[in-house]
Amino acid sequence: MEIHKGIMQLIERERAETLYAAMDDRQEASGGSVCNTIAGAGALGLKTALVGRVRDDDLGRFFASDTERAGTAFVNPPVAGGELPTSRSMIFVTPDGERSMNTYLGISAEVGPDDVDAAVMADTEVLFLEGYLFDKPKGKDAFLKAARACRTAGGRVGIALSDPFCVDRHRSDFLQLVAEEMDYVIGNQQEWVSLYQVNTLDEALERAAADCEIVVCTRSGEDVVLIQNGARVEAPVHKVVPVDATGAGDQFAAGFLYGLVKDLPLETCGRMGCIAAAEVITHLGARPHRDILALFKAEGLV
Repeated sequence: MEIHKGIMQLIERERAETLYAAMDDRQEASGGSVCNTIAGAGALGLKTALVGRVRDDDLGRFFASDTERAGTAFVNPPVAGGELPTSRSMIFVTPDGERSMNTYLGISAEVGPDDVDAAVMADTEVLFLEGYLFDKPKGKDAFLKAARACRTAGGRVGIALSDPFCVDRHRSDFLQLVAEEMDYVIGNQQEWVSLYQVNTLDEALERAAADCEIVVCTRSGEDVVLIQNGARVEAPVHKVVPVDATGAGDQFAAGFLYGLVKDLPLETCGRMGCIAAAEVITHLGARPHRDILALFKAEGLV
C-alpha cells in the first residue's frame, strides 16, 4: 500500500480512513510522540500536564479521558465544533519490529498561541516541545509563547527534532529556536546532520554544542551521545531485538527528562533514557508495561 518503512509520513484524511479500514489486527490507544513521553514521565512519578488540541468527538473525548486516567492533566478541553476531526496515526509493525507511521494531523496541527496558558507555562519546571507541531506559523507562535513564559519564570525548555523531513522543511526556524530559545535538544543522528547540513555527525554535534547548553543524540542501537556546555559523555546502549520499535524515542525522552528534573548527571539521564527505551520495544505499544523506576533502582541510578 506504498507505506514507507521505518519513518513517519503525513497523510490526508481519506488515506487515513483507507489504512484504518485495511488493518486486520489492530490495537487502539491514545498516543502521539510527546503524549507518550509525558505519560512515561508521569508513570515515573513526575507531576505532568499536556497541552494539545482534540475535537469534541469520540476519539477526542477518549484521548482526554485516557490522558487524565494515566495521571497527566490535559490542559485543553476538547473543542466543540472543531474545524477538523481528532488526529490519529496508523502504525504498521513488520516482523523485524520496525514501525511505519502514517499520521493524519487533523485538529492537532491547529495548535496555536491561544491554546497555551501562560500561567501553566510559568508553573512548569521543565517544558518539552514536539517538533512535529512546527509545521504551521501558529504552531511556531505557540512554541515561542510557551517557551518564553516558562523560561521567564525560571524553567527549562527543550524540543525533540522529531524527524529528518520535519527538519528539512523548517531548517532555518529550527536553527534559530535551538540557538535562542532552547536549553536542551534531543535528536537522532540523521536529524542532527540534516539540521546543520554537514557530512558527519561530529561536525553537526560540534555546531549544536555551540548553539545549545544540552545536546542529546541517539544513534539507533549505538551509545547515546550527550553534551553539556561542551563536555561530552556517552550512555551505553544494550541492544535488544525489538518486538515493536514504536515509542523508543518517546520513552528515551521520558527517562532522560526524569533525570533532568532530578538534576542527575547527564550520563545518568542518558542511561535512564536507554533503559526506558529498551523496555518499550520489547512489546507492542508505545508506553511502558514494566515499572521503569524499579529498573532504574536495579541499575543503582536512584
